[in-house]
Amino acid sequence: MKEALSLVQRLSAHPDSRCWFVSWSPSGTLLASCGGDRAVRIWAREGDSWVCKSVLQDGHQRTVRKVAWSPCGNYLASASFDATTCIWKKKNDSFESLTVLEGHENEVKCVAWAPSGNLLATCSRDKSVWVWEVDEEDEYECVTVVNSHTQDVKHVVWHPNQELLASASYDNNICIYKEEDDDWECRATLQGHTSTVWSLCFDATGERLASCSDDRTVKIWKEDPSESGQGDLSWKCVCTLSGYHGRTVYDVAWCRLTAALATACGDDAVRVFKEDETSDPTQPVFSLAAQVPKAHSQDVNCVSWNPKEAGLLASCSDDGDIAIWRFQEVE
Repeated sequence: MKEALSLVQRLSAHPDSRCWFVSWSPSGTLLASCGGDRAVRIWAREGDSWVCKSVLQDGHQRTVRKVAWSPCGNYLASASFDATTCIWKKKNDSFESLTVLEGHENEVKCVAWAPSGNLLATCSRDKSVWVWEVDEEDEYECVTVVNSHTQDVKHVVWHPNQELLASASYDNNICIYKEEDDDWECRATLQGHTSTVWSLCFDATGERLASCSDDRTVKIWKEDPSESGQGDLSWKCVCTLSGYHGRTVYDVAWCRLTAALATACGDDAVRVFKEDETSDPTQPVFSLAAQVPKAHSQDVNCVSWNPKEAGLLASCSDDGDIAIWRFQEVE
């Protein structure tokens, strides 16, 4: 059986600007996008096509870099180059601005919710990672500022079922944080990439972490319990995907339903890798299952798997478009 990535629909999402990021709601029924036009757009399916349902455009003064849904799906967070993070609350079919989180010295590059919904992480060009606590009254309080990176922090992601946080940076490193006595501390530094680490994602179990980099590789990391001790964690690189990407790999996404691994690349391509079923779990082997060389007319910035519909993938690009793809086996 061969596998193919077929285009379902192309959306002109953020015309005349870059589309930086796309994120599916937990139910998989909504897709949020953000871009250089300072707007967040909410897309929903109508019949066989995806249409824009809302435009959130009064929250930010500059580019919106990332958007993230809360686990309950009722809140959306947007991180912007204006140094703020905006929290939007879903009301029926629309969204209203609930609060604006301030404190970072400059561009906020990413925002992510913890699985519990009670914690939010942000990271910035100011080299810091902030952890915010959310209470029942929708009040947000910064509980920790961690300065474990020496450069711009590009991405933060939470472990799917533990309160562990990972960050990626311009300093080529990945940090893993854990809470100790009400304070978040870096408990592992993953070194192996030779240039900027742009993005990270955990697999469905959280046992492995994928990272992608300006060095044109994707690395798979696995926790090594035998080396972890005294509160510190040890993660080891168990696989490196190299030779597939012509330029910077900007994003990586692990499908929770099929375990397929998608990448977004500066060579305009979208690629999907699958793990060889016969490979040793301690030394996994991933093969290229499908690719679209000219998925977009410019750099691909993000790939995101639908959490409920297996094989449905969204990508977005500097060309301002969103593309919806279907990854499936073909005869």
